[in-house]
Amino acid sequence: MEWRVLPLEIHDAYTAMAVDEAISDFVSKGSSPPTIRFWRWNPSAVSIGYFQSISEEVNLENCRESHVDVVRRRTGGGAVYHDYHGEITYSVIGPENLFPKGIHESYSVICGWVIDGLKNLDLNAEFKPINDIILNGKKISGNAQTRRNNVLLQHGTILYDLDVKKMFSLLRVSKEKISDKMIQAVEERVTKILNHKDVSMSEVYEALLKGFTKDKKYEFGKLKTEELKLAKKLATEKYSTSQWNFMR
Repeated sequence: MEWRVLPLEIHDAYTAMAVDEAISDFVSKGSSPPTIRFWRWNPSAVSIGYFQSISEEVNLENCRESHVDVVRRRTGGGAVYHDYHGEITYSVIGPENLFPKGIHESYSVICGWVIDGLKNLDLNAEFKPINDIILNGKKISGNAQTRRNNVLLQHGTILYDLDVKKMFSLLRVSKEKISDKMIQAVEERVTKILNHKDVSMSEVYEALLKGFTKDKKYEFGKLKTEELKLAKKLATEKYSTSQWNFMR
């Protein structure tokens, strides 16, 4: 099986989610190969899990003022702030039969590729079920997965840098919680690459690329015209609409 690798791109939140779905659709029809892609979010964005309510999870006024987009993912999990300068995001999309049936086992396999990538920076991270990757006991990567039409989609973020105060201002956290103590509590649980290694974002990407492609047959590619067309349609007609984003 040969993988298609889409090199690091920059997308707005609606396009990023639409590209994941468009690729999934073509993989399910057997007309696109299993795909690994990397991207960064510009503008920065908050994504919420499929089952969440935006108004309960996100401070929409602060997001508007900060020019931060808000989008609902197809995957479950919690609200996440994606900073353009603070993370690299990946997606893995392929037929379900390429991966273990068990959810823990499939997370373990794909998170193992992230861990291999971090090893290239001399960072020894570990998988923490169900879907976290930790470094020195602190979370450095969160991941989410969905399976539809016999296709597995897993995407996740690798924290390069993090502004906890800004993150709190965009998520619906009570003012009392945005205290130095609360910020310190998050910093005790979460870490970022820059805490451990002075490297550029492009060096992190190259390290992750090596980790994800290790022992695989792959070639660099780009979206097919049909995938791009569907992604544009989904970004406009689904992911940027109130109907989708405020469905709960």
